[in-house]
Amino acid sequence: MNKYYLTTPIYYPSDNLHIGHTYTTVAADTIKKYKKLKGYDVFFTTGTDEHGQKIQEKAKESGLTPKEYVDGIVKDIKKLWELLEIDYDYFRRTTDEEHEKSVQKIFTKLYEKDEIYKSYYEGYYCTPCESFWSKSQLVDGNKCPDCGRETHLEKEETYFFRLSKYRDRLLKLYEENPDFIQPESRKNEMINNFLKDGLDDLSVSRSTFDWGIRVPFDQKHVIYVWIDALSCYITALGYGTENEENFEKFWPADVHLVGKEIVRFHTIIWPALLMALDLPLPKKVFGHGWILFDDDKMSKSKGNVIYPEPIIELYGIDAFKYFLLREFSFGQDGSFTREKFLQRLNSDLANDLGNLVSRTITMIEKYNESIIPKIGIEESIDEELKSLALSTYKKVDEYMEAFNFSNALEEIWKLIRRTNKYVDETMPWILAKENKKDRLDTVLYNLAESLRIVSILINPVMTKTSKDILAQLGIDEHLTWGDASSWGKLKSGLKVNKKEIMFPRLDIEKELEKLEKANSDLIERRKELKERNRVEENKEVKEIEEKEDFITIDDFSKVKLKVAKVIDCTNHPKADKLLVLTLKIGDETRTVVSGIKEYYKPEDLIGKKVIVVANLKPVKLRGIESRGMILAAEDENGKLTLLSTLEEIDDGATIS
Repeated sequence: MNKYYLTTPIYYPSDNLHIGHTYTTVAADTIKKYKKLKGYDVFFTTGTDEHGQKIQEKAKESGLTPKEYVDGIVKDIKKLWELLEIDYDYFRRTTDEEHEKSVQKIFTKLYEKDEIYKSYYEGYYCTPCESFWSKSQLVDGNKCPDCGRETHLEKEETYFFRLSKYRDRLLKLYEENPDFIQPESRKNEMINNFLKDGLDDLSVSRSTFDWGIRVPFDQKHVIYVWIDALSCYITALGYGTENEENFEKFWPADVHLVGKEIVRFHTIIWPALLMALDLPLPKKVFGHGWILFDDDKMSKSKGNVIYPEPIIELYGIDAFKYFLLREFSFGQDGSFTREKFLQRLNSDLANDLGNLVSRTITMIEKYNESIIPKIGIEESIDEELKSLALSTYKKVDEYMEAFNFSNALEEIWKLIRRTNKYVDETMPWILAKENKKDRLDTVLYNLAESLRIVSILINPVMTKTSKDILAQLGIDEHLTWGDASSWGKLKSGLKVNKKEIMFPRLDIEKELEKLEKANSDLIERRKELKERNRVEENKEVKEIEEKEDFITIDDFSKVKLKVAKVIDCTNHPKADKLLVLTLKIGDETRTVVSGIKEYYKPEDLIGKKVIVVANLKPVKLRGIESRGMILAAEDENGKLTLLSTLEEIDDGATIS
């Protein structure tokens, strides 16, 4: 059996997904259903990229931990995919324990191969995009070229991936595999905008925040998105675990579906990482366009976001999917308006498809007692319909292979419109009136057979509608894609079962108001829910703090803890239980008096590193001024030990 592996982007769950995000997943789901109908063994991965500074800050604003924050959004994403009946095989979260362990192995392997090294990075950082930019790349002063927001200059220690060494290999990849990047225009962008003048090495760790996967051999650093999120495509298949069966079976990916804004990451950074790991490269990266709203990119800050849930609830899954894939060419930008959606619903679904199904089933009920007849007398016009149906299959198959969903659906609708015209040309009602039963039987059979073929061809996009049509035709067997390649496979003698109209005509003005209100209501409900959750969370935290006598981070920040080295220690001349310690704390020397004489001898402590509270108010203890307090732990059995550090560190180091 042929195998096929496809992926969506690993979505960044900073907020609820709008129809622009939905677009990629609907396309991926359509490809999976199409390939399965053709007999392929398909594996489909999607997921969420949950680490990073932006998520950490969003969570803090909401009064939640980063994990609590992303858990809520991921739950909503999975509910949306369930609502859309997305048939994914694996949902990979970057916070999955298995993924984190595999990513640490990948990072370590790259480091051991000298593909990663430590240095310093200085550049203009955009927090929302989590990207560094050079001065020359900024726009309007110091604004990010991607999102237009303010950047800030940052310098930090970081690990770098040797991306620069892969420029020539990437150019060779593009040359030897002309279909690796689709559409063609995306490949030209990569060459002219990024590869032409060479590549810089890539920062692959961060040390200024801690919400991420720790570098296993350097806990100060977290692994950055390039290795963390991109690796999801292979960790979802079990790479880096004891069970790599799916990885061996399905890798390399047949296609990564991504938005055009992240093509660079998937066609430059990702293949270079795979080359460094000595792993096979994906066969294709397809960068589709954006769904705009009135020719402007959807953005929560602009208030022009349209969510899929209200559309689906009002008009159904299939109407939503059909519009997304029919209205826009997958590789290009397209503008969404509610008017366009409703007009498509009326013209394509109600007038064309819905009308054809209703007319066909009604006439078979009326003129042949609900039974699909045998073919009788044939005429030349029948051959025209058959010929179009067979050529439609070939064209649709070619377009689906190229992810040209819009043209594939247009070809199917040409057949639907031609079949409706066939009804008008053959006029079954006149044939019945004139008692031309043999001719009438042929016409009714041809109408039903055309619908059988249509139902198969629309199945990857409109699965519910496809099943509904087959049920009305009395077909309960499983049909494959190949069953649409020939005419005459419909069995006569099946009993049709008329159902309610699938796509009733709509009053567009009324529906516009209804749709806009539903979208606004959803936004308000989400705002109220987030606020309620925030209030409840803060209430719970406050109750716990009151019960447990917690301190805040502000309270803790008032205490200055330092590493100190004991350079001298003697018995207190006037106290039996006190020791007098001379401590070196960086460039400063202090005296601290501590009641630990029954646990330690003076000579045992000289040269040791201890932790001291450095800003404690000085106090005289039996005549000697003590400037600080040494920290110790004592168990329930009375055993006491001084606190120190896990590894050797300079005295004077700050504890935080």
